[in-house]
Amino acid sequence: MKNRKRLLALALVGVMSLGMLLSGCGGTSAQSPSPSPSASAPAESTPAEGFDMAVCIASEPQTIDPALNSAVDGAIMTQHMFEGLMKWSDSGHPVNEKGNMNYAALAAGQAESYEKTDNGDGTVTYTFKIRSDAKWSDGQPVTANDFVYSWQRLANPLTAADYCYMIDMVQGYAAVNAGEADPTTLGVSAPDESTFVVNLTYDCPYFLEICAFPAAFPVRQDIIEAYGDTWTTDDNSSHYISNGPWKLAEWVHDSYIKMVPNEYHYDAANLGPNSLTFQLMEDQNSMLAAYRSGDLQFIENMPVDEIAGLLASGELNIVDYIGTYYVCYQTQAAPFDNALVRQAFTLAIDSKYIVEQVTQTGQVPATGFVPAGIYDADANGDDFRTVGGDYWDAPVDDATYQANCEKARQLLAEAGYPNGEGFPTVTYLYNTSDAHKAVGEALQQMWQEELGVTVQLQNQEWNAFLETRKKGEYQIARNGWIADYNDPCSFLDMWYTGGGNNDAQYSNPEYDAMIDAAKATSDPAERMSYFHKAEDIIIGQDWALGPIYFYTQKYMMADDISGAFYTPLGYFIYGYCTKG
Repeated sequence: MKNRKRLLALALVGVMSLGMLLSGCGGTSAQSPSPSPSASAPAESTPAEGFDMAVCIASEPQTIDPALNSAVDGAIMTQHMFEGLMKWSDSGHPVNEKGNMNYAALAAGQAESYEKTDNGDGTVTYTFKIRSDAKWSDGQPVTANDFVYSWQRLANPLTAADYCYMIDMVQGYAAVNAGEADPTTLGVSAPDESTFVVNLTYDCPYFLEICAFPAAFPVRQDIIEAYGDTWTTDDNSSHYISNGPWKLAEWVHDSYIKMVPNEYHYDAANLGPNSLTFQLMEDQNSMLAAYRSGDLQFIENMPVDEIAGLLASGELNIVDYIGTYYVCYQTQAAPFDNALVRQAFTLAIDSKYIVEQVTQTGQVPATGFVPAGIYDADANGDDFRTVGGDYWDAPVDDATYQANCEKARQLLAEAGYPNGEGFPTVTYLYNTSDAHKAVGEALQQMWQEELGVTVQLQNQEWNAFLETRKKGEYQIARNGWIADYNDPCSFLDMWYTGGGNNDAQYSNPEYDAMIDAAKATSDPAERMSYFHKAEDIIIGQDWALGPIYFYTQKYMMADDISGAFYTPLGYFIYGYCTKG
């Protein structure tokens, strides 16, 4: 029943990223990722004859603290203003026929080189050399100690970072994050100002991608200690010290975030725009209107009823996106503490109707949680989803959907609610957006008509929605997850008991054991086997989530703009764009 194809572009970016990862796996030989072509160029101001670029990817971000952010919009913004040991760089391979945007590849960032050492006991050590011209936006040098502080801060439970587990492969992390050991015991060190050493408990295959992930970006200890939580929110942008090619110039909350080139960055001379402004907007009609008027050069969202026409005109671009759109059940509260109820609600979703009549941008109906495009190291070319198979039949036609619904009604009756009788009124929560509203209305109709239950809809502004979902103060909620790195772990370890991104508040010791086992072995086949068993538990057994479709990414960019690049992890990089 597999109806999925491996997308060429995913394979392309995967080969590039994997090539970088494999280059670091050869014993103790020194590794030197190639820096960007302009690495040695002196920093200069962008020429006055440049242009000002404005984009809109979302409304007000929840945070622009790299360690605390857990949303794609915040990640895109911090990718511009901060830089990790590694970074995403322009590959030169176009994402579409227009050739005005390329895919990204993993490249050297603040580290000019690294060496990977196999310690002979299953552990490995990475030694990074910080580039001599790495500087903060106030001109101070970036040092290895900045990374030591930042990674210790990420692991510290007092930081309360949802993404703390991103560095759980670092020695000492478990004890530190559990509050059983001081953060200084984390397996990171700085023998000197330019050497950052990381000791790993196992040979993590995606570790270099973690080094390009926002949570692992360096932050300045003196700034955070001086201003506390306000270091990112204070109206005085001088408090927001960053080390990326761009720096914060102005943040007018709920209006815009303006960035200008960081003149101290080693690659500042090659940046494109004079300024880069992220307009913070909720209304999709307003976004499209601003794009049409030329006030915005890039948008990701537009009214649902405009999509078909924009596709037909060739204005709307569709590219690959490694992610899953799903409903999240509050598994610790009735009625969704019952796996039978969760399975019934999942089977009653007509995902074919949603992707063809609602979203209309090439999404693929999901029959599992880990999406197509994620590597399976033991699959001889197939991806994780192909190997994992389908947990239910995709509703490819009305007969299949009705069979799913009949099974759903049987499950609901088995749970004590025949024909929906006695089932309490439940609320579906989504964030304010025409697209999410349209999906919510479709789900409401499906559940009510097929299961005989009553479902109410509730929408919240983005930040409030994230907080409500995080606290578990909902019954069913819209959710989506985009890969942080190309490995099934990115989709599965988040559901570990107590995990910072475990919005379902799911907990199963058997599941946790599979994740632990996957992280304890360096054997690729064993890792994949444990991850498949973990998905069998959370989806095939517990039905803790209701996958709807696998994402695609849509966007519109002005015809006279080029030089942007993109990774299917969801990051758009605009800093090197040109106009004309």
